[in-house]
Amino acid sequence: MNYSYVIIDDSPESVMETKAVAEGFSELTFVGSANNYEEGLNLILEHNPQLVFLEIDPKNKKSNLSLALINELYRYLNVIPKIIITTSKKDFAFEAIQYQVTDYLLKPLARIDFVKLVLKLKKATEVLEKVVETEKLKEEEDSKTSFVAEHETPTVTEPLILCIKSYGDYRYIDTRDICYLQADNNSTDIHLSTGETVTAFKTLKHFENVLSFPFVRIHNSYIVNSNLISRIHTGNAVCYIKNSAAKIPFSKSYKANIDLIISEISNGNYLEI
Repeated sequence: MNYSYVIIDDSPESVMETKAVAEGFSELTFVGSANNYEEGLNLILEHNPQLVFLEIDPKNKKSNLSLALINELYRYLNVIPKIIITTSKKDFAFEAIQYQVTDYLLKPLARIDFVKLVLKLKKATEVLEKVVETEKLKEEEDSKTSFVAEHETPTVTEPLILCIKSYGDYRYIDTRDICYLQADNNSTDIHLSTGETVTAFKTLKHFENVLSFPFVRIHNSYIVNSNLISRIHTGNAVCYIKNSAAKIPFSKSYKANIDLIISEISNGNYLEI
């Protein structure tokens, strides 16, 4: 897959250096560059690139380049491009993480940084395509049986029951009651809407493999029931659970899954104000 990109940097030399490294990758397609806040914003809105290489500590302070540009994008775009910070200092790394940037690269840029970036982009795309393909197959299967279903006696779909078995103790859980699953070394804590927590002696990876949508992994330590999400704050990188004080963090490596959840919610009976 090809990824279009723009470079926003107040230094013409840095723009050329970034472009020179990026040109070594057939997956990356250059769209344009800008050297200040206003031109950078207009460039992104006009071309809607998939990647933005952004300097946030400019030598020319009048360029106004900073992380504030990301907030401005949320005013105009439903889907924000993946932001890659390119700067010479580590000082802004923590703050950049709060803005859910895709990567933070230190100048002078090295080819290996771009190798890692392209691999991460491909991995995220493959995960999203896999989920979309699964949903597509499910829709096709549903369409094949819809005509027959219309002429049959309506039946109630039974919810998936999860059985946690331990030394002769069988604990049955209606998966609709699961708010989220949290990794705890080689075990997993299952948090229920009742406020209870049930521990299963299986890894979170095991549950990721056996539980399908609406259960989505959003962090190395968390899988959430997307049907029970009441709020997603991309700036703070947290999800809120319905009727609960729980705030579940999500990491940038699973940002594609967060985008999927947002998309699925908006595809329902939905009104955005």
